[in-house]
Amino acid sequence: MVHYQTRLDTTFAALSDVTRRGVLEQLGGSDASITDLAQRFDMTLTGMKKHVSVLEQAGLVTTEKIGRVRTCKLGPRQLEEAAAWIEQHRQLWSARFDALDEIVENLNRKEKGNARSRK
Repeated sequence: MVHYQTRLDTTFAALSDVTRRGVLEQLGGSDASITDLAQRFDMTLTGMKKHVSVLEQAGLVTTEKIGRVRTCKLGPRQLEEAAAWIEQHRQLWSARFDALDEIVENLNRKEKGNARSRK
């Protein structure tokens, strides 16, 4: 469980930055070199390397160096664990809101019943 939580923490930390989310969107369309990504996001190579490194540590991106070019592509995990965690909590909150809706409906029925009996 702890290992799973650590991976989720790393994934969500990587996704917390708008540039890194943008990089994932770009790589969803096609692989790209760090140079291409740096140009698309108007940043230095060093800055983009840092972003790619964070994504790589989270397992969201893999890189391969051929000659002087380091190419990035989506990693093997591609957000499955984070999506599963989000879905689990969505179902939990959905069930809680459904239960709350039922309570409110029952209170409204009782209130209407009390109002009729007062007339």
